Amino acid sequence: MASRNLQYSSDHFDGRHFFNPTGPQLQRFSAVPRMLLSRRTPWPKRVNQVAVQPPPPDPTGIVLTFVGHSTFLIQTSAGNLLTDPVWAERAGPWGVVGPQRVRAPAIGLENLPPIDVILLSHNHYDHCDLKTLGALARRFEPIVIAPLGNARLLQRAGLRRVEELDWWQRAITPPMPITLTLAHHFSARGPFDRNRALWGGFMIRVADRHIYFAGDTAYAPLFREIRDRLGAPDLSLLPIGAYEPRWFMRSVHMNPAEAVQAHLDLQSAQSIGMHFGTFQLTTEGINEPLAALEDARKARNVSELQFRTLGFGESMRMSDGEGG
Repeated sequence: MASRNLQYSSDHFDGRHFFNPTGPQLQRFSAVPRMLLSRRTPWPKRVNQVAVQPPPPDPTGIVLTFVGHSTFLIQTSAGNLLTDPVWAERAGPWGVVGPQRVRAPAIGLENLPPIDVILLSHNHYDHCDLKTLGALARRFEPIVIAPLGNARLLQRAGLRRVEELDWWQRAITPPMPITLTLAHHFSARGPFDRNRALWGGFMIRVADRHIYFAGDTAYAPLFREIRDRLGAPDLSLLPIGAYEPRWFMRSVHMNPAEAVQAHLDLQSAQSIGMHFGTFQLTTEGINEPLAALEDARKARNVSELQFRTLGFGESMRMSDGEGG
């Protein structure tokens, strides 16, 4: 299993590269050194993280646990999912270069329950770790749902059940309905493969509940379209970190104020922040996304019940039945 016989949509593929049809323009690769030389707020080298056991499943509901960065364990009556699973100590090539992890994953890889489905939003190292994926492949043989152009990379990790999707396509292999949504971002594993693979988010449906996992995305006029096409989510997982300096990052990552706007555009019943406090990818301090999210909520009259973060290893429960 890999990609279906798909026609790459012309509004985001030019025959060689994928691109964002709307939204802020990506900076050129030549701007990366200037960004890397920007003054950074120091992070601690390590933050103590107490490992937790996976919570027991709920046969009549959904249990979502924040493992760290963009990795969530989602336990449902239809099967268990992992989003962008990364247990690596570094977010970079070969596991020896790139930003170092400051918080250990809240659940040990060896303690995971059976994993049926992996959702992979794109191929950046802080979202796509081949060593982690290889371990999951050997243990669980999960289905992997990924955007176009990622199957070959995933198969290198030993994953055999890979389904590639274009934006707005619905997967046919997992035990629950999953649709790939558009996102405003880019892809690359090195300097010569930029945008050769697609990126995206996912809308997951479990019974009458819709969970939206945004992956990595800048703010762009896409969240209303997701709501209009697929309905308002019951729960949205939205990135809030790695957003400074804005001159560079505004085209790839939302800041907390933009994440709150995305929550409003989606008309999401609840939203959970992610993509913070794990790897120092950019210049803001480790706790700045949390403080900025609080300020943004207050400015837009959004309550903490409507948009919050989970502690590392914290779980929340949702009903997946009618009227829950």
